Amino acid sequence: MGVATDQDLGSSVPGKVAHIVPLIELREVSRTFVTGGGVEVRAVDGISLSIDASEFVAIMGQSGSGKTTLMNLLGCLDRPTDGTYRLAGRDVESFDANGLAWLRREAFGFVFQNYNLLPTATAEENVEIPAIYAGMSYARRRDRANQLLSSLGLGDRSGHRPNQLSGGEQQRVSIARALMNGGQIILADEPTGALDSQSSTEIIALLSDLARRGHTVIIITHDHEVAAQTDRQIEMLDGRIVRDSGTDGQSPQAGMVELPDLTVPVDNAQTAASFGDTIEATRMAMRSLRTNPFRTFLTLLGVVIGVASVVTMLAIGEGAKQRLALEINALGANRLAVWPNIKEFPRAKLPFDDAQAIAVNVENVAAVLPELRGTAMVRIGNVDYESNITATSAEFPVVRDWPLASGVFFNHHDSESHAPVAVLGATALEHLFADGGNPLGEYVLIKNVPFLVIGTMTQKGASGFGSNDQDDVVFVPLKTGARRLFGKTSLRALTVTVTDSSRIDRTETQLRLLLTELHGEEDFNVLNSTEMRENMDEAMSIATLILGAIGAISLLVGGIGIMNIMLVSVIERTREIGIRVATGARRSDILVQFLVE
Repeated sequence: MGVATDQDLGSSVPGKVAHIVPLIELREVSRTFVTGGGVEVRAVDGISLSIDASEFVAIMGQSGSGKTTLMNLLGCLDRPTDGTYRLAGRDVESFDANGLAWLRREAFGFVFQNYNLLPTATAEENVEIPAIYAGMSYARRRDRANQLLSSLGLGDRSGHRPNQLSGGEQQRVSIARALMNGGQIILADEPTGALDSQSSTEIIALLSDLARRGHTVIIITHDHEVAAQTDRQIEMLDGRIVRDSGTDGQSPQAGMVELPDLTVPVDNAQTAASFGDTIEATRMAMRSLRTNPFRTFLTLLGVVIGVASVVTMLAIGEGAKQRLALEINALGANRLAVWPNIKEFPRAKLPFDDAQAIAVNVENVAAVLPELRGTAMVRIGNVDYESNITATSAEFPVVRDWPLASGVFFNHHDSESHAPVAVLGATALEHLFADGGNPLGEYVLIKNVPFLVIGTMTQKGASGFGSNDQDDVVFVPLKTGARRLFGKTSLRALTVTVTDSSRIDRTETQLRLLLTELHGEEDFNVLNSTEMRENMDEAMSIATLILGAIGAISLLVGGIGIMNIMLVSVIERTREIGIRVATGARRSDILVQFLVE
């Protein structure tokens, strides 16, 4: 603390000087508001005013005279439209938003007509608020709050909430809060307006005592009896000062008094907002959330359901994509189909050896499936059933990812030796062995040729692009079926499954070269499933885009819901926000609290 002079604005220099700087100095200050209809209202109109340190001043006037607007300007809750406001010699215009918050925290203390205590906090917690924003440690501010409450006769009421205190006690708590960080300047807006006569007398006496102890006390009132108890009365009308008893020499001069040093610390960003500390923000946020537990629960429930829905939807979508990819591969998106070009080459054939040659000599080949298909009557005992007959190789279960339900699948030796063995699909099994008997070891007649049942397949279901029952089938070895059932010496077609679908074009080129060399001419057709794969990839991309859009919309709707709740919360708590701003909170402090909530 030091004596402020014109040469030393806001610094701390000990010793006496020739000229005293007023604590508060207004020069032609105006505050203009524009109504919704575009009408300009001058709430404060060209006021010039000086108030020295330690003065006890009453600003009087009827409702609408501009006295509350003037108090907001004096307390740095608002900025003047025109004119100059100097506080302890320093132009308030030079302070940014954080600097003004620092001023409200370090230089001012506010006392309001309606007390403006936080209803969810105890008396002790209400008093601590300015110290929280000042970065005071928990132990220090708790001790100081208790000392202030005890000095005001509320030592035994510190743990009570505002609704448990009388009007006079609440106003004392408000005064204690104003003094928490020092309260060099006390701004009291109608401090007795809501009190009975006895409480009013006690509060005025308390404010008068604070003035005698060196605080500058400014009371805003319309009560002449209250104003008469102050040392100086300033009367306002229509935004102007119409009388100031201080100009008549009736009020004592402050003399050589110490003025506050208003040099904002360079590290104000760190020292001013200890509230940014997560612990303090969480403590205040939890206290606020407890005031509306049901709304808090519903908000939390909505957020949890929304997030869970999005996560579940994306998980299902991802699973569906993977399943779709498997189905696409199962339908041939990673395959090449080869068959004789009989139209141009009537004698064209696909010898059985072509399958082995392709498997050995072409890169990127996972398997080659030669197949002959047809329908035939299958009989066992007195049961006749027409089913599909597929003559294929031993790799069929692995390539088609179709496991057996029982028994075994035939092998290469069975095919080469033309063994009459068969494996039944689930539907064929159900019709041929309706009594539920064990088919293994039983003989069935296919085109009157006996085949030994050596295995059964698991249920596969309908094909991906139609209603054909894939389980309505009987599998037999390739060469057995070719000779004993179909009477063929060559393949009608063969399917080549590739390992890497992205290299299928190169694989097709090698396959064409190989078969052309073996046949002496290109007497065959090759169907590349690249186009099908590309179409499916495009479909998957569209599906992914749709899922992403649904997720984005869900998140947007959830975010709008949360923002709506936050907006309602902010609107409902404008009074609380105003209290916190008046006690020194910065915008970032308010933001942190709501974000933590």
